[in-house]
Amino acid sequence: MTPDDLDVVCLGRSSVDLYGEQVGGPLEDMRSFAKYVGGCPANIAIGTARLGLKSGLITGVGDEHMGRFIRQTLTREGVDTSHVKTDPARLTALVILGIRDAQSFPHIFYRENCADMGLTAADIDPGYIARTKALVVTGTHISTETVAGATRAAIAAAKAGGTKVVFDIDFRPVLWRLVGHGGGERRAGVEAQVSQRLSAIVPDCDLIVGTEEEFQALAASADTMDALRHARALGAGTLVLKRGPAGCQIFAGALPDVLDDVPIYPGFPVEVFNTLGAGDGFMSGFLRGWVRGEDLETCARYANACGAIVVSRHGCAPAIPTWRELAFFLETGVRAPRLREDRDLEELHRKTLRRRLDYPILALAFDHRTQLEELCRRHAAGLDRIARLKDLIGMGARRAMDGRRGRGAIVDGRYGQSVLNALTGEDWWLARPVEAPGSRPLDFEDGPHIALTLQSWPNQIVAKCLVHYHPNDDSSLRERQIAALLALQAACRSTERELLLEVIPPSTMRRDRTTVVRALTQLYDAGLSPDWWKLPAPEDSAVWDDLSALLTARDPLCRGVLLLGLNATEADLTQAFAMAAKQPLCKGFAIGRSIFAEPAEAWFAGRISDEDLVARIAESYGRLVRLWTRHKDEEAGR
Repeated sequence: MTPDDLDVVCLGRSSVDLYGEQVGGPLEDMRSFAKYVGGCPANIAIGTARLGLKSGLITGVGDEHMGRFIRQTLTREGVDTSHVKTDPARLTALVILGIRDAQSFPHIFYRENCADMGLTAADIDPGYIARTKALVVTGTHISTETVAGATRAAIAAAKAGGTKVVFDIDFRPVLWRLVGHGGGERRAGVEAQVSQRLSAIVPDCDLIVGTEEEFQALAASADTMDALRHARALGAGTLVLKRGPAGCQIFAGALPDVLDDVPIYPGFPVEVFNTLGAGDGFMSGFLRGWVRGEDLETCARYANACGAIVVSRHGCAPAIPTWRELAFFLETGVRAPRLREDRDLEELHRKTLRRRLDYPILALAFDHRTQLEELCRRHAAGLDRIARLKDLIGMGARRAMDGRRGRGAIVDGRYGQSVLNALTGEDWWLARPVEAPGSRPLDFEDGPHIALTLQSWPNQIVAKCLVHYHPNDDSSLRERQIAALLALQAACRSTERELLLEVIPPSTMRRDRTTVVRALTQLYDAGLSPDWWKLPAPEDSAVWDDLSALLTARDPLCRGVLLLGLNATEADLTQAFAMAAKQPLCKGFAIGRSIFAEPAEAWFAGRISDEDLVARIAESYGRLVRLWTRHKDEEAGR
C-alpha cells in the first residue's frame, strides 16, 4: 500500500455480539443467540468498507476463538487488519444483548480487562495514521488513561500527517462505570469527569457526531443547545446532531440561538425494529460522502438512509448496507415501512454480502447414497463400508487439490459426516445435500422441518438440493415441488446459508434443448433465486446463450452454473468443458461418479487396496481439474 491509500481508519473497541434470537421478551428468557462482530469502531470499519471506502481498524483481540472470528470477519469484509493487535494476556470483549421492544434493548458488556482496552500509545503507528484520509475515534477509548493515551497518540499522528479527525462520542455510561452491569442499555448521563475527558479532544476534531444525550454528556449539561455551544467553543469542527427518526442537523459554522432554526435533514419513515447499531450505520453513511468531498446534504442523506436500514434489521454490523444496496434504497425509497419485508432490498443485501469468489469451483461430488447402498448389497458388504469409502475419497480429493484454489466437495451427512468434519474450517467450498434421494415430489432427508436441520450446520456449508423437475409436470406435482423449494430457500435465508439448486429433468420424460431453460424460468417465476445452479451440460452454445440471457435478466447476482457429470465419460466431459470455457456464466463443475464409480466398484470387490483407491481418485479428479484449467487458459489466451 502507498500513502493515502486508506479512506478511513477506526480506533477503539471491538467485540463479539451475542444477539438473542427471540424477540419480545427479557434477556433472561432468550435461549439462542446469533454471533456477530460488534463495537462501534469495528462496525464503522465494516460499514464504510461495504459502502466502497478503503477502511482499516486499530483494536485489540484475544489470542483465542473469538479473536480469530473478529479478524476473519474483518478480512472477509475488506477491512485492513494489519493493526489489529492480538493480545495473549486478555480475552476478546463480549456483549450479550437482545430486542425486547422498539424502546428496550437489554445488553450486558463483558469487558473486564478486555483486549481492546489494552491498547496503549505504543500500539499507534504514526505512519499508518498518515496513510488515511480520516481517523475515527470514539468515546469509550477515552474512558481510562491507558486507552486515552492511545487515542491522543493517534490524534497527534493525524494532525502531523494531515489526516482529518472524526469523533463519534459513542457515550455508554456503563463503560464509564457510571451505572451497574445491568444498565448496559442506558445512554444518558451527565458527569463532570466524563465531560472533562471527552472535551479534551474536541479542539483537534474536524467532525463531531452524536445524539442529544451524547452532546449533553460531552458538555455536562442537560440542555442540548448549551451542549452544542460548549462543543463550538472548544473548536471549529463540523457538528452533526443525530435526531433519531426525525433525521439529523448539521452545524458547520456559527450556531443559531435556537436549535430549530437549523433545518433537519429528514430521516426515512420506517418501522423501528432495533436501534442498536443505527448510529454506526449513520456514521458509515456520512463518512461515505464526507471523505469523498460530497456536500453535507448528500452526506446526511446517505447517513439517514443507512440508519433507517439498520434499525429495521437484527444485529449491528450485519445490518449495515452495501453501496449497491444503499443506491437501490435511495432510488426506490421506502416501499414498505418494515424494510426487512422488502424482498428485493433483503435479497440485494444478502447477495452483495456473500464472500467473494474470484476463482472457479472444481468440486468432487460424492454425496451419493442409494447408488452406494446398492453397491453394498451387490457385494454383500455392510453399510458401514460406505463411510470408509467416503473417507478414502476425501483423502484422494485432498491429495489432488493440495494447494489449489477452488477446491470443493459435495458430501452427505449420512455416510460422509467425518469428511465434512475434516474439511469444514479449511479453504474448501463445501455443499451438503438436503433431498431424500430419488424423491419426486421432493422430500427432505431429515424431515420436513428444514430450517431446524440447517440451523445445526456450520455456516461454511452450502445447502445443495437435487430436484427432478420437468416444465411439463402436471400442476399438482409442480406446485408441491415448488412449495418445498420455497421452504428450503426461506430456511437458507434465515440461517444465512447459500443454496445450490440442482435441476435434472426425469429420464422418463421427453426433453429437448429448451427443457432446462423452461424449467429454470418456471422456478424463477415462482420466486426462487438460488445462489448456484447445478445443471447438466448444455447440448450446444445456443442453450448456453439462452441460460445466460435468463440469469442476466432474472438474477444478475447469481453465482453461476456448475456442470454436473451424470457419470459421463472423460471424452464427453472434454467436449462439455471446451464449450463451457467460453461461458462466463459457468463457474466450474461438481462431478462425482465419472471420477469415483470404477475405483469404488473395484474396491468393494477387493481388487484394489485403500491406498490404490486414494491414488486413483486423486489421479482421476486431478486430471479433470487440469482439463478444465487447460480449456479456460486456452479460451483466455484467444
